[in-house]
Amino acid sequence: MYRRRFELTGNPLAKNAHGKTFYDKTPGHQKLHRRFTQLAQDPGLGVLTAEPGVGKTAAIRNECAQLPKPDYLVLYVSDTSVSPLDLYRTVALELGVRASHRRAQLWADIKKALVHLVDERHIAPILIIDEAQHLSDRFLLDLSGFLNFAFDSRDLLTLWLVGLTPLSRHLRMQQHAALLSRVVCHEHLEPMDRECFGAFVDHGLTAVGATKKLLSDPALELLFRASRGVPRLASKLLRAALYRADEAAQAFVDERIMEVAISEMVLPQGAP
Repeated sequence: MYRRRFELTGNPLAKNAHGKTFYDKTPGHQKLHRRFTQLAQDPGLGVLTAEPGVGKTAAIRNECAQLPKPDYLVLYVSDTSVSPLDLYRTVALELGVRASHRRAQLWADIKKALVHLVDERHIAPILIIDEAQHLSDRFLLDLSGFLNFAFDSRDLLTLWLVGLTPLSRHLRMQQHAALLSRVVCHEHLEPMDRECFGAFVDHGLTAVGATKKLLSDPALELLFRASRGVPRLASKLLRAALYRADEAAQAFVDERIMEVAISEMVLPQGAP
């Protein structure tokens, strides 16, 4: 395998990167960190969007992983194409609440569990709803009412809606004005520019044990242009290039090897 030739301990730019292996030095990630920290300390509603492959789920996962475990409880939901009732039942089960078949009872039981967490166990709940671009209008209309605790006199829950860019347009529809007014922060992650991209690749290789430069400058430029600064595409192309270099018995990825890797990869429309 290529990892043996390049003396790597794992796959570079891995999907499960976190902590020291996760690159979070872009302006977008740093701003998200500040806003995430703010909402963790002062509960409210946040929205995180990005184009496919930019790394919104990885970014929010990395933020959650840094929370002190005794003080926070992270609830993660990603099956958002179901009915509102089923989604609330999933949240209830995550909280350890018996899931009722009636929405009103579900709301009451979930809110009771949240009050118990916050007031008696002193644990701050953070709910992440991923793939939020699939949430139905009915659920979004309900959500504003669900977030109304004790006559709207307190905020018990930090909620992040994480989804693709269409989520932003959806929330700006007139029918969702009440929910939009509750949004404390709305962050959008962009693909990386050249400078950040180079640091991202260097970080990803160093994190898995690389001790020398493995890509020529022209190869890195080709990787940036083909991936458009999108981490998911960069990860796929970099691994493909390392495989090709290993097959060619090369200990270095040059421009020719990168061109071969790019030509063999199915890239999204709009990429070179």
